[in-house]
Amino acid sequence: MPQPQIDVNLLNQAKANVTLTQTLLSQAIEKSASDPTLAQEAIKQAATEIAQAQTAVSQVQSPILAQKSEGSEY
Repeated sequence: MPQPQIDVNLLNQAKANVTLTQTLLSQAIEKSASDPTLAQEAIKQAATEIAQAQTAVSQVQSPILAQKSEGSEY
């Protein structure tokens, strides 16, 4: 049974989401004392980026897991 194709574009998207998350969290840390409102917005945006990264990884992982479960039925 052939291996499912791994969508590298989705993985790159997830990687970009994670990189942006790191930047946003650094910004939140730096601004936490001087500008709490900006820090809260950065945290909110970071949470969105994390969710998008998780979705992209799940979309890549889903066909792999589906194929493994199909293979274990035999």
